[in-house]
Amino acid sequence: MPPATTNRIAYLFLLFTTLFWGGNAIAGKLAVGHIPPMTLTALRWTAAFAIMFVIGFPTLRRQWPEVRRNLPVMLMLGAVGFTIFNIALYSALKYTSAINVTIEQSGMPLVIFAANFALFGMRVGPIQLLGFVMSIIGVAITVSGGDLARFATLEINRGDAIMVLAVLAYGGYTVALRYKPALDWRPLMIVMSFSAMLTAWPFAIWEQMSETGYAPDMTGYAIVIYTVIFPSILSQVFYMRGVELIGPNRASLFINLVPVFGTLLAIVILGERFHLFHAVALAMVIGGISLAEHGVKRKIKSGR
Repeated sequence: MPPATTNRIAYLFLLFTTLFWGGNAIAGKLAVGHIPPMTLTALRWTAAFAIMFVIGFPTLRRQWPEVRRNLPVMLMLGAVGFTIFNIALYSALKYTSAINVTIEQSGMPLVIFAANFALFGMRVGPIQLLGFVMSIIGVAITVSGGDLARFATLEINRGDAIMVLAVLAYGGYTVALRYKPALDWRPLMIVMSFSAMLTAWPFAIWEQMSETGYAPDMTGYAIVIYTVIFPSILSQVFYMRGVELIGPNRASLFINLVPVFGTLLAIVILGERFHLFHAVALAMVIGGISLAEHGVKRKIKSGR
């Protein structure tokens, strides 16, 4: 497949991935008061596993020897990328805005670039590095509420701090995708969603037994349905395919489109206020992804 065609297909997969992830933050914000975050995560992945099992069981049976050899890696990916990330994201939305959460997700390339460099010696060019730094500045502006001096006194909203943990979890998941076996997407999603379901339910049970637990209402169940179809199944498959086509460093930069979609949806659906510092942060992350992709294309053309 020609590089240009590969790029276009990957860009399409990653575009829809980030649209669904932006919607996930909105769903998480709408869930507050209707379904607790850990319960939402557990129900989401239980339903996703059931759907994927029905769709993909014949393929899973055919590829079971290879699946069995790679079970530890796949179970770890599901636990970290599917459960830990979403529990942290939904918990963060109890204390901070959907706009903040979506912009903060663009900090994932920091984790991915740093881990790839430290573990695998993967280097980035100066233009990519500049784009990366711009994105991180945009995230810092968002976390600090437009006042970078707040970092000096550690005056950071609890929700924004929890979201940093979510970013670390998904960044680690993206780097670890290089160890994902070369299987059909259906067995992958069956095993990883099964792992997510198993690891999410202990958190959900603890939540329901604590003072923060309560029974979901109809709005809560509607949110579960959305998160099952779009962020749980479609976006994960699209993201894994995008990483396969153009690599984790380049694919991770498209996460910077999450704040674009998330911000627009938060304004339209949630009626959240858009501040000047949000505009500055968005400009930084969009500029960052553009510069980084430009740097990659220059490397490809020069044959380096």
